Formats: sequence, C-alpha cells, structure tokens
Amino acid sequence: MKIKNKNRRALIKRLLVTVITVIIILIIGVVLFFNLYNPPLSENHGKIDAQLFVGDSVNQPLIVAFGGSQGGNTWTEDYWLEMRNKFVEKGYAVLSIGYFNTKNTPEKLDRISINAIYDTIKKVSRRPEINENRIALLGSSRGGELVLNIASRYKDINAVVALVPSNVSFPAQTLTANTSAWTYNDKEIPYMKIPFKAFWASLQGDSQRISEIIIEEQEKTLNGVIKVEKINGPILLLSAKNDELWPSGYMSNQIENRLRENNLKYYYENYLFDGKHHDTKKYFDKVFNFLDEHFRSN
Repeated sequence: MKIKNKNRRALIKRLLVTVITVIIILIIGVVLFFNLYNPPLSENHGKIDAQLFVGDSVNQPLIVAFGGSQGGNTWTEDYWLEMRNKFVEKGYAVLSIGYFNTKNTPEKLDRISINAIYDTIKKVSRRPEINENRIALLGSSRGGELVLNIASRYKDINAVVALVPSNVSFPAQTLTANTSAWTYNDKEIPYMKIPFKAFWASLQGDSQRISEIIIEEQEKTLNGVIKVEKINGPILLLSAKNDELWPSGYMSNQIENRLRENNLKYYYENYLFDGKHHDTKKYFDKVFNFLDEHFRSN
C-alpha cells in the first residue's frame, strides 16, 4: 500500500512538473511572439482616400478632417454631415481623409504613412478654389494623435484642432501591437509601448484600469511623446472629463504643459468639457470660434 501511495505521489509530481514546464514554454512563446513578430505591411501602404467638399466662394481656407480608431472616411458619413455643411456655409472647404479601413487604404491602423497624407493635402490645396496658405487639421481620438504628429513635422500647417487627443504616439492596432501606428520618411514614429497588464485589462473590458496604466506608463517614460512645440500655428484641444476610452483630459494637460514649457508663440487653448469621449460634437461652437478668430485670416 505504501508503495502504491509513493508511486501515486511521484506520478502527480511528474505531472505537475510537466504542466508547469508547458505553461512556462507557452508564456515564453507568447512573449517572443508579441515582441518579435512584425505583421507585414499592407498592400495598400501609402494609399489614402480623400473627398473634398467646397462651397461657391474662392480662396477657401482648408479644413482637413480625420476620424479615429474606427477607421473609414469618417467625415464623409452622416454623423458629421451637419458639422461638415456648417464649415462649408462659413466659407471653409473640408477635405475628409480616410487613412485606414477603407476600400483603398490599409485595413488596420498600422504604420500609416504621414508623408502620403501630407502629399494628398498639398495636392488638394493647390486647387484654384482653395487658399493653399490656410490649412488647418482637425482630428478626433487617434485622429487627434495623428494631426498633432503631422503638424509637428510640417511647417505649412497653420492650425490644429485635436479632439480627445493623446500627447504620445500609441502602437498600431494589431494583435501584437509591436509596430508604430505611423511612419514618417519610411521610418516608424517612436511610440509608447503598452505593458502586458494593459492587454489583460483590455480583455476584461476595464477601461478605467487601461487609463490608469497609460498614465502610469507615461509617468515612467518619455517614449513616443509628440513634439507639439514644433507646431507652427494655434492649437485647440478639446478633452472629456469623463473619458471612458482613454485619459484625454490628462493627456491634453500634458500637451499644454509641454507648450507652456517651450514657450509656444502661438495661441493655444486646452478646453476640458463635462462629458464622455464621443461628446465632442456638442462643443463645436468652440471649434468654429477658434478657427474664425485664430486661423481664417491670421
């Protein structure tokens, strides 16, 4: 009987060792996969979808509008129809840019070419009805992150409106999230790497914990910080007090701090509204007033 018990204990011990070994190997494999595997570039890399909306006037200032992490050509959709029409009524032209998840663009937000976006903007700005010396960028969420990245690299962008934006570049929206969302001159733009615990929080749907992790990581590292002080024009930031998707209020404050520390010579405003991530439309009077006062004729 004692021999049987001893054999049973030995068998259980061997099984435990085997299970633990398999788990360790799986963990190492997952870590290596997430760190070493780079998804291939899309066949549509460097391709942009754009649609222009213009009024009847001449010399129209150009508003270049971008959506966020949902992709598509957002400003061509009914959701933004009222705001788009209001821009045109006020004498602005609107260029809606689709940079991923459209028929002709990369499927995922992964290593999107900022050069290709800028080249598209400049080509459209040379049309006879457009004032090519008056270009403002408007983007929301990941699009807010994008417009800050573009304007910090091109001096002929005259104003920026960033809605619920980030102060850093985040990784691509891929399974491994180990590439940049953006490229510039064929090189990946540095980005803030998201720790593994944020992926776990994401699987649990814990948006608050994800926000806490983003703040913790930003306070530990300067990786991916957007050099907003290089923007050559006025800036409006609109962020949400109760942002359930990411800490846009905190990140907008970080942007404001960087602008102040670097003595940006242009007007900038950081407006924190009482609402959630997708409530920006309610506060577009701030956007119109900002553009009328600080962009249209300056």
